Amino acid sequence: MKRMKHLVCTLTMAAALGLSSSALAALPVGAKAPNFELQGALAGKPLTFSLQQALQKGPVVLYFFPAAFSKGCTLEAHDFAEATDSFKKMGATVVGVTAGNTDQVSDFSKLECRDKFTVAADPGAKVAAEYQTTMQMKGKTLSDRTSYVIAPNGDILLSYTDRNPDTHIEKALAAVKQYSDAHPQTATN
Repeated sequence: MKRMKHLVCTLTMAAALGLSSSALAALPVGAKAPNFELQGALAGKPLTFSLQQALQKGPVVLYFFPAAFSKGCTLEAHDFAEATDSFKKMGATVVGVTAGNTDQVSDFSKLECRDKFTVAADPGAKVAAEYQTTMQMKGKTLSDRTSYVIAPNGDILLSYTDRNPDTHIEKALAAVKQYSDAHPQTATN
């Protein structure tokens, strides 16, 4: 019995520590989004993505993912591709950023992102580190699965980290809709 209590206490403590470190990992809502420029691709064509330039058009959905062509990242890319037209109708730009398999972002933008949005390479996870969303995997620093919605003034409206890709699109759509409803001039038809 004593051993069972110790195990339950240890597991409870580990869960509490895991939740608190995860909750503090990413930049919080209300913080200013660090500006960046990264090389990437849209529909397989190389480009330079500038957060500052994208914000001039409206809110930006910035999502970090661990590695191109991994199972969860592929599912998430498909979901974002399906939702891209909805984001565009509300005046938002979608961009995915990865520190893993950076040499494959061009192919990933065509195949898995279905030519719908830009994917940018973040070698060494430098931008991910500025956004406080990195993780260690197999001795490499990668971007953790975190979605941000950033207002045109640079304020973070949504900061959501979850390794499961399932709810990122739903949360990002809700945040962009809330912003769009409060700022109808930024939405496009």
